[in-house]
Amino acid sequence: MEQTNAAKLYTAVQEQQALSEQKEAAENIQAFIEMAEQRGYHYTEEEIKSELSHLSEEELASLQNPGVGPRHHLLPR
Repeated sequence: MEQTNAAKLYTAVQEQQALSEQKEAAENIQAFIEMAEQRGYHYTEEEIKSELSHLSEEELASLQNPGVGPRHHLLPR
């Protein structure tokens, strides 16, 4: 049982670290560029800023908080 708990803890720590890195990348363009390069993508700061300027407010919000989707289904019909 202890090994199972240790494995769960390790997994939780890894997931939290990944979320932390994603959050930092969303807030810092240089961190975003570095994270993209680690995944095989190559962008300049100007390219990132240009692409972000084309996104709607809703799309930008989903980048900042990807766990919360639009709440259109909660609006009265």
